[in-house]
Amino acid sequence: MTAHSIPVLSEKRKKLQSRRRLRQNIPLLLMLLPVLAFYIIFKYLPMGGLVIAFKDYNFADGIFGSPWVGMKNFSLLFTGTNTLGIIRNTFVLSLLRLICGFPAPVILAILLNEVQRNWYRRSLQTVMYMPHFFSWVIMGGIISTIFAQDGVINQLIQMFGGEAVAFMYKPSSWIAIFIGSDIWKGMGYGSIIYLAALTGVDPALYESAVLDGANKWKQVWHITLPSIRSTILTMFILATGNIMDVGFDQVFVLQNGAVNEVADVISTYVYRTGLQGAQFSRATAMGLFDSLVGFILVVVTNRIAKSFGENLW
Repeated sequence: MTAHSIPVLSEKRKKLQSRRRLRQNIPLLLMLLPVLAFYIIFKYLPMGGLVIAFKDYNFADGIFGSPWVGMKNFSLLFTGTNTLGIIRNTFVLSLLRLICGFPAPVILAILLNEVQRNWYRRSLQTVMYMPHFFSWVIMGGIISTIFAQDGVINQLIQMFGGEAVAFMYKPSSWIAIFIGSDIWKGMGYGSIIYLAALTGVDPALYESAVLDGANKWKQVWHITLPSIRSTILTMFILATGNIMDVGFDQVFVLQNGAVNEVADVISTYVYRTGLQGAQFSRATAMGLFDSLVGFILVVVTNRIAKSFGENLW
């Protein structure tokens, strides 16, 4: 065998291995097809409709036949009386939700990981995961029952001689209820990723820490959190991409006219302007602005994460 034939055989062997691996993974690739179809049809193809933001769209001319107006929709958008307030509300609510809500699944996962009895841990997980599977319509009914003027909380206040408080009609208490309900609904389900990451932590590290006299707090601080740091940073980067996406369902269910000054956000603006007001171009311009801000935040956060030795891409 000549020296020239060795690389050729090696290349053929690699091709055979690749084909064998492809044949072995055909069932998994077939399972992936519906997911790819979903993202192509509902995520990527609709991006072509973003051109509406630069046109005076009407049904008669369609997306590509409508007259081109350039940046006029964006100019009208940012010179509107309420637009800056809507953007501010969206950013403030999203930032509060990120600051208050992001650590909650991490803390819950660490607490659940410390539970020794499996039956008790599974029971807690079932109770914690359950709110995630309720729609915001159901959650809104529960929250209204608790915080309404004749709700459970006010009945307890009146039982002890106090006066009923309009929790849902005061901006400050509404924001607290908004953030708290979001944490309540998503905390349990969000902890699944961190629980999965915690299974990869070597138990020998905890045993060594116990021998060195480390208490539970020091074990969490010096072993648990550093071990899942990459997962936490990855999830944080993804969360910053949605910082301008407060979520239509939650706001729409909980908001009322008394708190519109803090509860009117981009998603409700798009719904009101696009679907109810038929101003599709302006609503699309707002949605495009929202997406661009999210993209910029993801890139910036990823750059910051690189300085800590972690990055998403």
